[in-house]
Amino acid sequence: MLIGVSGNAQLSSMIRDFKRITTRIANIAWQRNFFDHRLRRDESPDEKVAYIRENPVRAGLIAEGEEWPYAMDASDLNSRPEASMASAPASS
Repeated sequence: MLIGVSGNAQLSSMIRDFKRITTRIANIAWQRNFFDHRLRRDESPDEKVAYIRENPVRAGLIAEGEEWPYAMDASDLNSRPEASMASAPASS
């Protein structure tokens, strides 16, 4: 997961809360810890996204070139039916 937070944000608290919420809502079983990495000025967000998207391949969960069904980005959020329904005008 790649998220952006301010430099003074408590990342561990945010991840803890995110895991609690998604466990309750989607019954997701999370691993106990997490690996965090803040991007430095000379690092590319696109490179980090590519690295993260390759994790299922490295773990042997999918073959090279296969689409991981749980990967999404901001453009996916805008194309979901719930997103378009939320922005649709109310019918009278």
